[in-house]
Parts: sequence; structure tokens; C-alpha cells
Amino acid sequence: MAGLNTVCVTIDEYEAVRLADYEKLRHREAAERMAISRPTFTRLLESAHNKIGDAIINGKAIRIEGGDFNFLGSRHRCR
Repeated sequence: MAGLNTVCVTIDEYEAVRLADYEKLRHREAAERMAISRPTFTRLLESAHNKIGDAIINGKAIRIEGGDFNFLGSRHRCR
């Protein structure tokens, strides 16, 4: 992994993918859960899909980063 180029997905982009693609929520419901507007949710999801597609097509590692978040009940800081 050390030699791979990296694509950085933000925590918000990760959450948008999780809600839309994994939880199968509609954009409006997912946006409400994230406390953002539906257009903002759609922009986050599109950005994440572009980055993940780049990683898959070009063999890049995916790094999730950006801010404070709770994950499985514990607090983390990701830069």
C-alpha cells in the first residue's frame, strides 16, 4: 500500500456513500440525517463516486480523512 497513489475521501463523502449506497436511502432522507440540504448531499455523493471510481479504475488506495467523528462508539480525529 505504501507505493500506491492515494485518493482522499472526506468523512462527509464517506457518510453520503454509506447512506445512499449501503443504507439505500433516498437523497432527501439521507440529507436530513446529515443535517444538510439535498443539493449539498448530492454534490458530496457525486464527488465521492468520482474519487472512488478513480481509485478503482487507476488502482489507487482510498484514504478517508477530515475532522472529528464518532465511529462505532469511539471518538476519532482524522486529518
